Amino acid sequence: MEKFQRYYLSFLLLIVYTNTIAQVNCNAVEGENCKKACELYNWASDVQGFAASQEGFDKAIGLCPDFSLAYMEKAVPYLKNGDFETWKILIDKAVALDPQMHLGYRGWAKFQFLRGFKGAIQDLDQLKKYYPGDLGRSRNGDYNLDVVRAMSYSALGQKEKAAGIIERLLATRGYVKGMFDHYQLGVTYFELGRYDKALENFEKQSKEYNFAENIYFKSKVSKIRNKDYLDLKMLALQT
Repeated sequence: MEKFQRYYLSFLLLIVYTNTIAQVNCNAVEGENCKKACELYNWASDVQGFAASQEGFDKAIGLCPDFSLAYMEKAVPYLKNGDFETWKILIDKAVALDPQMHLGYRGWAKFQFLRGFKGAIQDLDQLKKYYPGDLGRSRNGDYNLDVVRAMSYSALGQKEKAAGIIERLLATRGYVKGMFDHYQLGVTYFELGRYDKALENFEKQSKEYNFAENIYFKSKVSKIRNKDYLDLKMLALQT
């Protein structure tokens, strides 16, 4: 029951997070043109993926050139379609206007879609200046952005640092655990050759949310440990 409540809470947080990104309270926006831009943005966000949405974002930007959310949402289809150059121009503009709001998304996207691990770390480290405690979650809701930082460090070969980030995060009071946190920590320890710690985390992952990759690595660790045991036993018999 406790496990269900934990992941139900994570799911609710994702819904709230997604809705918060998409919709803005336009009554709080100053300036008549910017209020109209906000309303256009809300409408265009609801039809994201259609040509009309891009036209809506363009009109919003025309009315209020400093409305950062319009640039961010206008960038999304370009990222999905692989036009990373246009995406970067738009998302960089959004970040320049409001880094506190958009650094997390840009950092996650660099990790997830561009494999730009150094860039992801730079963005998320910069975000920590605004949110030293909790960086928030990735746009798809899978990971806390500190776990994304850790995976970026791991991809660059800094695996001890990556493991330390996730360990500290899991030990933080009140932290809402992600569905794949123990798996990512287990993979990091596996790549470090620390098989006991790897297996410990794969087992924790299997109790909370099991899936094929976790089962694969868990069995792989078990085989390695069994082989080590047989090698030691053979050595003992020979001496």
